[in-house]
This record gives sequence, C-alpha cells and structure tokens, in this order.
Amino acid sequence: MAAMACIPRRLSQITLFNTKNLTLYHITLVVILCTTFYLIGIWQHSVGTTFSSSSAAAAFLSSVPCSSLKTTQLDFLPHHLPPDPPSETTRAAQFPPCDPSFSEYTPCEDVQRSLKFDRDMLIYRERHCPEKDELLKCRIPAPYGYKVPFRWPQGREFAWFANVPHKELTVEKKNQNWIKVEGDRFRFPGGGTMFPHGADAYIDDIDKLISLRDGSIRTAIDTGCGVASWGAYLLSRNILAMSFAPRDTHEAQVQFALERGVPAMIGVMASIRLPYPSRAFDMAHCSRCLIPWGQYDGLYLIEVDRVLRPGSYWILSGPPINWQKHWKGWNRTTDDLKSEQSRIETVAKSLCWKKLVQKDDLAIWQKPTNHVHCKANRKVFKRPPICYTQNPDMACRYTKLETCLTPLPRVSNIKEIAGGQLAKWPERLNAIPPRISSGSLPGITETVFVENSELWKKRVEYYKTIDHQLAETGRYRNLLDMNAYLGGFAAALVDDPVWVMNIVPVEADQINTLGVVYERGLIGTYQNWCEAMSTYPRTYDFIHGDAIFSLYKDRCEMEDIVLEMDRILRPESSVIIRDDVDVLIKLKNMIDGMQWDGRIVDHEDGPHERTKILFAVKQYWVASPLSQNQ
Repeated sequence: MAAMACIPRRLSQITLFNTKNLTLYHITLVVILCTTFYLIGIWQHSVGTTFSSSSAAAAFLSSVPCSSLKTTQLDFLPHHLPPDPPSETTRAAQFPPCDPSFSEYTPCEDVQRSLKFDRDMLIYRERHCPEKDELLKCRIPAPYGYKVPFRWPQGREFAWFANVPHKELTVEKKNQNWIKVEGDRFRFPGGGTMFPHGADAYIDDIDKLISLRDGSIRTAIDTGCGVASWGAYLLSRNILAMSFAPRDTHEAQVQFALERGVPAMIGVMASIRLPYPSRAFDMAHCSRCLIPWGQYDGLYLIEVDRVLRPGSYWILSGPPINWQKHWKGWNRTTDDLKSEQSRIETVAKSLCWKKLVQKDDLAIWQKPTNHVHCKANRKVFKRPPICYTQNPDMACRYTKLETCLTPLPRVSNIKEIAGGQLAKWPERLNAIPPRISSGSLPGITETVFVENSELWKKRVEYYKTIDHQLAETGRYRNLLDMNAYLGGFAAALVDDPVWVMNIVPVEADQINTLGVVYERGLIGTYQNWCEAMSTYPRTYDFIHGDAIFSLYKDRCEMEDIVLEMDRILRPESSVIIRDDVDVLIKLKNMIDGMQWDGRIVDHEDGPHERTKILFAVKQYWVASPLSQNQ
C-alpha cells in the first residue's frame, strides 16, 4: 500500500518538472525572437531599407561595402515651431518710450487740444479725443523716482511726491487742509473747502440727517470732488463713491485721488451726459463744486435726477447754502446768493424733489420714489417736460443733455418704488437685480445671473493661482475690468481690500448691463476702447479683460488698445486677458515689444478649451532724470 501511495506523488513531481521545462522553453524562444527582430530593426533604420527576413538582411549586408554603412542621425525635433521672437533691438523699436513731457498725458483731455473748443458751458473741458493720425505710438513713461503706491488703508493718508510731483494744491488749498508735503511724500489730512475739520466729521454731520450706516445707501457720486476725501472716508462706512472733477487749474486733483486708492475719473458737467446709467446712485453730493445748478433751465440738476435712484438724496454744501453766514468770505452780495438759492429751490421743486432739511452748511433734498404725482403736476410745472424720446441708459459717451425729466418706470400704486426695491448692502451684491427680475434685459434671467456669479468665483480663484500679486492681500488696490457684463469679476473680489471700475463697452454686442452693475452696489462707466479712458497714466494696479480684443476686432487697431492699457497700468502691475488662443498669440507677440513679461496659460477648465488666458506683468521703467529735467 505504501508503494502504491508513492506512485501519485512521483507522477506529480514529473508533471511539475515537465511544466518548468516547458515554461523555460517558452521564455528562451521569446527572448531569441525579440533579439532577432530588434537586430533587424536596427539594420533597417541604419541603411534606410526594409527587409522581410533576417536572411534577406544578411544577404544584403554581404553585398554592401563597409564604407557605405554609416549610421544615419535621426531627427526627432518638431518641424512646426513658431518663428523666432524678434530681437531686443526690434522690440525696442516697435513701441519706443514717449518723451518724458508726456508722463501725465490724458489723450481725450489734452490741455492744448481743449483750447480749440468753445468755453461756453465748459465745453472745452469735455472729452475731445485725438484723431487716428494723432494717436501716439509710444509708451508713456513714469516720472523718475516713481514708487509703488502705499497700500490701503495707509494710502488714504499718503502718496509719494515722486509719483505726482505737483505742489500747487498745497499752496492754493493751504488753509483748507486738502493736502500737505512732508518730506518725500504728500499727506492728506482729509479736509475740504467746506469741511476744514476733516471729511470724517463732515460725514458724521450728514449721518445725523440721513442714515449712512443701515446699508440703504451704497453707491454715491461726488461732483467736483477735489482730491476725493469725501469718497475716501465714505469707504469705511461701506459706501462706494464715484468721484469726478475736470482736468483744470486745480492741478492733478483726480490724479491725487487715484494715487490714494480712491475711485475717481476725469469728468465735468457741461453739455453731454455723465457716462452712467439712469437710477445708478443712492446719493449725490456737491461741496462747493462750482456747478451752476440754477442756470440753463436747471440742466445740471436734471442730469443729477437722471442718475439718482428713486428715494435717493442730493446733498449740497457751500454757496449758496448758509449764505447769511458766509457771504462776505465768498466775496458775493447777499442778493446774488439769495437769488441763486431761490433758483435752485425752484428747479428742485420742478423735479418733484422734497427738501428734507437745511442745517448749518448742509442742505439735503430727496427724489420721489415714483412719478405718479410728478406726472400729474406737469400742469403746474410746465418745465421741465417729461422725456419720451431718449433711452435713459443710452451707452453713448457723447449724448447731449436735454432739459426734460427722465421718467421713472411705471408703478401700479402710489406706494410702489419705481424700478423695484433694492436690498440693503451687503445682501444687495448677490440679490437678483430688479432690472433682471423685471425681465427688462432680454435673455438675462435670474438663473443666468446666479450661474454667472458662481462662474466668476471659480475664475477669480483660478486667477489667484496664476497671479500671486492678485492673491496677496493689499498688494493691489485699483482694479479695472474692461468688459464687466454683470459685474461678476468685481463681485468675486468684494472681500478683498480693492475696488473695481467696471466697464461696459459702448460697442458691446450684448445688452447694456451697466445698470445691473450699479444695482449690485458696484460702480463703473461706459467706455469705447478705440478711445482713451478719462483717467491719468498709472491709474490701475490690475487690468482684466474678457474677450475684449475679439469684441474690437476690425473696429480699431489692437496696438492702440494695448498702448492705452500700458498708459493706465502702473509699473510692476499685471494684466489678465482671456480670449481665443489665436488672438492671444498675436497679443503676446505685441506685448513682447512693450517691456511686459507675459505667458499664455490654459483655461480654468483645462487645455482642451480654445479660450486661453494671457497673464502679463509690466516691468518697472521710468524716465531718466536728465530727460525729465529738460
């Protein structure tokens, strides 16, 4: 039995042995075959001839002289490389620096060009842009010694003298606490013509008359802003002011405001509309702004009425308010000042405004919440008539002012707020804007708005991985969005210490959406990017553009838009442009001639998207000290 038990054991051992032999045989055969075909492949590529078998290869080799068996060098380099970039010499010649005398050049508010136009109604202070053959094809230099501006909130009080080398206001406004020189910097005490004790105390006085802290007032407009101290100190109360003043004898006042990190533009109330939509602002302000409110049939108050929201406020301080106390200091007669105030009161009543209060140097009026009574009383106030022809939100920068009252949207009852009730700030930012919920913007639904807001949160988060300066809290202050649409880019940055100028291009193929931007509690303006912006050189720390070059294709030259971007961008600041890859390749070649360091990166959704992102940083360069002093 034991012998029989051993038989199966021996059989399994034999089987295992045979299996191992078989496996070894297969391995040996595979190795031989692989080696054979590998050698054949080597000979095939070395002589450029294909063989069908190893024997054929051997026969061929025996017939070929050894001298001809030279190894061919394989070329693995791609043959679809882009052309070599232009040399440094070529780049420098493409967009050379402008003469240092242009360091503060504002093309559409050029002082010399303005002298050609009518001085009546300050028309010569309006925008008068150069013709195509007058456009500069050079880069505006920063003044010698230029430094990156102070970070916010320190920037509210200080600016480098080298950045805005003008002392005129320190002399002219010495007793009004506008601005002082302290060594290598300017200091802004916060004073103004009508608030020598500081803007903070002045704003507190306003707050005692109307509430500035409950979120119902978010956007404001300051006409004739000086160095924008009123707007600067409103920011701590979560009120965002659009400040403007002309480029006039008060040298560089708007430039000082921007250098401080306060929203501002060059602008004037003259013969054309302000570049803002109707019902944009919760509050308008004039502190001795020298605008003739009672003249020209109330033309300028009528324009303020257009841009004020239903139920919003107009605040006036300075002449003629409290003329009984100040008339001697103003060097005017009591009769003159009394007559001026009477004219203002009459125009305000004709607009159906209610005078809420006049206390000391402040007077405040309120616009009605709808026009039910106002339309009815046109039988009493024949002027101004109701406007029925012009679009109140017309995006054109050159629409003429009219002496007619912009009608508010219709309401169903006397208590309803025309155009819809706005949420208080900060809920206002993400609440559905009334212009969308009412269906007045075809194609833009509540769903579109919500999805767009979420999309821009994702995009801005991605941007911060590309531009580390954008991610660094406090590095940037003044931002520009060249094609803002619904303001999603600005909304995504609301928790950062920045402000964004939201541009809706006048040529935009999309619907006019700047009214939505304002209904979100943000600010912006209309702009034709074939022209220069109404701002000083070196205004912005960061410029963003979504499909802006595709929008302006065949409308004007790409290089003119890029040169304008270079003019208003600060040294060592950055740009992010998203557009079609072909557009960006052309743009990248162009900025290589502008002392910008740039690169094209993938879309946030990955490399398979045709839309790409161009990220670039403007290099630091300034005018030479010798040329600047000439």
